[in-house]
Amino acid sequence: MDTRLFPTPAGVDPHDPILSLPKVSLHDHLDGGLRPATIVELAAEAGHELPTTDPEALRAWFRDSAESGDLVRYLETFEHTVAVMQTAVALTRVAREWVCDQVADGVFLAEARWAPEQHLREGLDMDEAVAAVQRGLEEGVALAADNGRVIRVGQLITAMRHQDNSLAVAELALHWREHGAVGFDIAGPEEGFPPSAHLTAFDLLHRECFPVTIHAGEADGRESILEAVQVCHAQRLGHGARIVEDMDVVDGEGTLGNLAAWVLDQQVPLELCPSSNVQTGAARSIAEHPITGLKDLGFHVTVNPDNRLMSATSISREMRLLVDEAGWDLGDLELATVNALSSSFTPYDVRDRFIDEILIPGFDRVEL
Repeated sequence: MDTRLFPTPAGVDPHDPILSLPKVSLHDHLDGGLRPATIVELAAEAGHELPTTDPEALRAWFRDSAESGDLVRYLETFEHTVAVMQTAVALTRVAREWVCDQVADGVFLAEARWAPEQHLREGLDMDEAVAAVQRGLEEGVALAADNGRVIRVGQLITAMRHQDNSLAVAELALHWREHGAVGFDIAGPEEGFPPSAHLTAFDLLHRECFPVTIHAGEADGRESILEAVQVCHAQRLGHGARIVEDMDVVDGEGTLGNLAAWVLDQQVPLELCPSSNVQTGAARSIAEHPITGLKDLGFHVTVNPDNRLMSATSISREMRLLVDEAGWDLGDLELATVNALSSSFTPYDVRDRFIDEILIPGFDRVEL
């Protein structure tokens, strides 16, 4: 492949066999995955001031800010990415490059998570913003096909939980359901902004049989997860790492609370993001991240990058960290990928075909 179009992900050895494994990305924010050089160019066009205009120095600034432990500084990183994503041309470019970066990471199925209401400062309405992103995603898929790679992408239309616009965003997602929108999410500050505050939107989506994932169990704990799955009809949990607070398990032995038992028994997918969780304090290290214990207990875990730019990561890097620091093997990586594929908001016949045509043959070809 042309490495200018499909650059090797940051932090990954280009010869790492994990890079060639087929992958599924469920929790992958569009505004958290921009290329630094693109930010510099778009900022110049928009007249937006950046901390630095050197792409590599900017990449380091995003990573260092996300790792600073300072929430204000962490949130500032998104002020810069969102600021340069305010025109149709910029949104299309970012979405196109996002797909190409997925392809370079070995991803064959990806869901682009983003909030249209954050991209209206220069006169776009939400429908125009979604159309611009859809153009970019389709252009990226076409570029991948021209380079002999198959990838399927969809939009996760996201509302912000600290705003009161969720019903309009849900209606927008339904409007686009036949044209690229595959699911709905709420994001933003979790503590103090429960998902039940958006119940009107979730009830509408539930009546319309439209898939829902909800950020829960990252910055807030048991009650956030409980509301997401039992009140707001979520089919998946964005993060969900703090489900461990509803269990008392040591070395695989112990008891689960009612909620944890429900999540396990119903195989509610957990969109876990190890590096991001370490940055935000939801986990102390990759080695101690709940994902490994949850996997061993049989929870439906998946591996995701969350924000590729802020965490200087990719799914390949997350997998390599889990192998090197948490003792995962090829079978564990395959299990998490099968989990992700089976819980993606993609039609069953497509998922079934991808297992036979892409996933199983891809893992059979690789040795760690």
